[in-house]
Amino acid sequence: METKQTLTLIAAIGSNNALGKDNDLIWHLPADLQHFKNSTSGHHIIMGRNTFESIGKALPNRTNVIITRNPNYSVENCIIVNTLEDAIKIAENDNNPFIVGGAQIYNQAINLVDKLIITEVHKDFEADTFFPKIDKSIWKEVNRQNFKADEKNKYDYSFVTYLKN
Repeated sequence: METKQTLTLIAAIGSNNALGKDNDLIWHLPADLQHFKNSTSGHHIIMGRNTFESIGKALPNRTNVIITRNPNYSVENCIIVNTLEDAIKIAENDNNPFIVGGAQIYNQAINLVDKLIITEVHKDFEADTFFPKIDKSIWKEVNRQNFKADEKNKYDYSFVTYLKN
């Protein structure tokens, strides 16, 4: 019996849907970075070129797939494609590939994915890129873990999972 693939979008967003500013993260939450690593390890991670360049290197123990319109773009240890559809096709043998950003890719992917894993950072941030609004008529919250700020994580945050209705 064939296992159905679950295509998951994973993101960390501010209370005002802020994603980033100047091609960088606005906050530093070690717990979120660990959550991202634990969730995506062993899977394909699909991202736009800007997101890849903000990370700066291929992430270990994952198949890094970069979407770019530049036909000459090349990065060691990464798969380069030109469209989100091509990226998803590359990951067809992975039972749970992840869309990891940025804003353009999230906007293209949000209606294609089966699951959202969102870290809600409980603060409004000044940003130049934003996550698309999560339409509660399409998405049902199925899990939420709330955390208070501590010595390592400067802001209150929640790990929230949504499934398509």
